[in-house]
Amino acid sequence: MTPADPSSAAARRATESALAFWADAGVDVAYADAPIDRLAEGMERLKAKPAPAAPKPLKGAATPLQSPDVGAALAQARAAAAAAQDLDALKAAIEAFDGCGLKFEGARQAVFARGTPDAPLMIIGEGPGQEEDARGEPFVGRAGQLLDRMIAAAGLDGRVFITNTVFWRPPGNRTPSPAEQAVCAPFLERAIQLVNPKMLLLAGGASAKSVLKREEGILSMRGRWFEWHGEASGLTLPALPTLHPAFLLRQPAAKKKAWQDLLMLTERLDRPERPD
Repeated sequence: MTPADPSSAAARRATESALAFWADAGVDVAYADAPIDRLAEGMERLKAKPAPAAPKPLKGAATPLQSPDVGAALAQARAAAAAAQDLDALKAAIEAFDGCGLKFEGARQAVFARGTPDAPLMIIGEGPGQEEDARGEPFVGRAGQLLDRMIAAAGLDGRVFITNTVFWRPPGNRTPSPAEQAVCAPFLERAIQLVNPKMLLLAGGASAKSVLKREEGILSMRGRWFEWHGEASGLTLPALPTLHPAFLLRQPAAKKKAWQDLLMLTERLDRPERPD
């Protein structure tokens, strides 16, 4: 079959029709005489593209030489905690400790504790948030303000010592991981030993699970008494899990349950000790 003559009327009409179609589609420039498979071309460029270089750390930012080894970090934490003879020394040991990765993930400073050093009640939360990271004390944001009001209403002003399971703010206020809590646990246990409270109040599921080494959710554990056993100190203390104040801000209807927990704790705290 002989190809149509490009100069024929039919060929001109076909060409004009094609040009009109592409003009209506917004195409007004021809970049090449032959079609190009842009998809294949892009795939070839991707194959040849080198892997991106690792980002350089910001100037002046504290970064560990390598990811902390949990076993080695735990041994260091135990030694540093055991050497601390008072709460000030323990705070300094925590600030100097490099075995928790949270220290290098954007936290401004270590956040240890606040409250009465020989308090009969220790309250343990999960970790510092944004406001705590800025001010260097636990439970000072909106959740902490609610906790303070609850403490005052229960007649516990001046009778509490407040700390967390980890001492650096997790990025984005996420829940601390079990490994992060584990490497901080020797410092927490040493704090309990130095304060020597009568009992523990565990605020939130992350705190209760870590301190008591249990897997139940906080709604299952709250309002029930458990025993905390210190691994290094040999101490045994009653511990009561309760709802975290941050949860109460999101779910105000749950405040009644938390208040019931606090009243139960206060009754036991003030109960006369039985003679031996």
